Amino acid sequence: MKRTLTVAAALLMLAASVPALAQERIGVVNLREAVFSSDAGAEFGDVIQGQLKEEQKAISQLESEAKEMQTRLESDGAMMNESERSDLQSRFEKKVQEYQQRRARFQQAVNQRQQQFLQQSRPAVDSAMETLLEEHDLDIVIPAEAVIYAKPDMDLTDEMIELLNEQAGNGDTNNN
Repeated sequence: MKRTLTVAAALLMLAASVPALAQERIGVVNLREAVFSSDAGAEFGDVIQGQLKEEQKAISQLESEAKEMQTRLESDGAMMNESERSDLQSRFEKKVQEYQQRRARFQQAVNQRQQQFLQQSRPAVDSAMETLLEEHDLDIVIPAEAVIYAKPDMDLTDEMIELLNEQAGNGDTNNN
């Protein structure tokens, strides 16, 4: 008897929570896209490109040199003597290794700066998020990366970008 009452109580609680779940207002925002698509994000992108332009050129040069060596090995390798081919192969492998290392360091530097920018943008994002919650009477905002499907009207990323741009225009952010 006691078990039956417990099961009945659990079913009643479950039934009572189903309508509450149906009334939840949920929004979806791609935060990374919003931050980097905002005016401040675009400005950050321009700045970082300018700062890392020389390193990008150096990496592209290494890639070009490695491709040139590879092409030479493929086209002329059969005509080279063993020591020439071995020397070129060794230089090619070193060039590829240098390219991979510099590219990895470059990508790490970019990721680190992006992460810093995201942290710097946090107050503005939080403020914009509060505005979205109030304007749309939302209970939950879920990151777009965690959503398999959502109706287009639930995606508030564009509105988040607009709010971030408004805040930057009003000087309400702590960016840069």
